[in-house]
Amino acid sequence: GVGRIVLASTIAVYGPGQGRVLDEHSQPRPESAYAKSKLAAEQITLQARDGTGRPVGAVLRLGAVYGARVKGNYERLVHALARRRFIPIGPGRNRRTLVYDRDAARAFAIAASHPAAAGRVFNVTDGGVHRLADIIEAICSALGRRPPRFSIPLALARLAVSGMERGSRMLGVRPPVSLETLNKYTEDIAVDGRLIQGELGFTPQYDLRTGWNEAVREMKDLGKLT
Repeated sequence: GVGRIVLASTIAVYGPGQGRVLDEHSQPRPESAYAKSKLAAEQITLQARDGTGRPVGAVLRLGAVYGARVKGNYERLVHALARRRFIPIGPGRNRRTLVYDRDAARAFAIAASHPAAAGRVFNVTDGGVHRLADIIEAICSALGRRPPRFSIPLALARLAVSGMERGSRMLGVRPPVSLETLNKYTEDIAVDGRLIQGELGFTPQYDLRTGWNEAVREMKDLGKLT
């Protein structure tokens, strides 16, 4: 009796972009266990049918979702910038694809009811592709801070982190920073989100600056930032 199933998937199912802007026709090449499990869940969702044999599943591949309750790397980034304890690594030209949490929620509401969503896969983004340096600048602007003036060369950072990992293994402790974390920070993820806009009429309401202004304001109201 269920009319529509909407799966929250991730643009991580695409795997490495290799400098390309990826869309829904791009071949998924997931690398992590998380991304592989999401792709498997997508296949189950897209196979779902109602009693007449019509598809009832829709898949939304979300960019990095952020907002006042953001977790993980972006939460740590906001707090580090707020405390002036963050030094960028590299020039920050690697690209990222984000979506504000309220826009993500609107996309789900649309996909849950729009007839054209059934049996389809859609990327959900804020409509743009952003350099990491632009994201840092937007967060700093929302915090009322100047962006960091200096950065650590990527080659030097890799050398230092590699040395820390070797030393930590010898001591039997966990390194404070890993090459995996560094690779995550410098990865390039550029995804096109125009299909859901054209097919379902989804229009993002929050661009990068508006979204981070709202997120930081609400984080302060919730006591998560001082």
